[in-house]
Amino acid sequence: MTIEYLITSIIVILLPGTGVLYTLAVGLNAGTRASILAALGCTLGILPHIIASIAGLAALLHASALAFQVIKYLGVAYLIYMAWNVLRNAEAFAIAESQPPVPALRVIATGVLLNTLNPKLSLFFLAFLPQFVPAATPSPTPFMLALALVFMALTFIVFVLYGVFASVARRHVIAKPGVTIWLRRGFAGAFGLMGLRLALSAR
Repeated sequence: MTIEYLITSIIVILLPGTGVLYTLAVGLNAGTRASILAALGCTLGILPHIIASIAGLAALLHASALAFQVIKYLGVAYLIYMAWNVLRNAEAFAIAESQPPVPALRVIATGVLLNTLNPKLSLFFLAFLPQFVPAATPSPTPFMLALALVFMALTFIVFVLYGVFASVARRHVIAKPGVTIWLRRGFAGAFGLMGLRLALSAR
């Protein structure tokens, strides 16, 4: 484990993506506890990509255009669904002082799905992890797994911080009800744009 790996991982994690966006939305909408669950779900959604990369399945995605396109468009469809759901369901995105408890499993499952249905993550780990494995390592697989688990831990910590920040900002949003409408439209637009970006992206 090197300081270069930790710094690179943190920079990658800090970059806004669907996981960050989802965690922020949950933090604003449902508070700190729900945002931590969202961060957990997004972190668990990395696990299938780590397993795929270490097992060599990411190489299949890279080699097979059909496999990559199928996974990619499932991700696009889910992002568009998220955008439509946020836009049409004003009550679910209503930000109020007291909120009914959000089902924990639903929050976690949504986060898992968002990150699982992103084929770029598998390709990212395929290209990212080997760069930090010393050439003389006798058993690279356990070493790569350790690096991946550190990446997951850092992801969870950073996402929790994002979620706590959003939940603190709730109080300011509650004081200005009109802001909720624009936040809902903004999050819906952001999910939609990410879906469009994924649809138009090359490998």
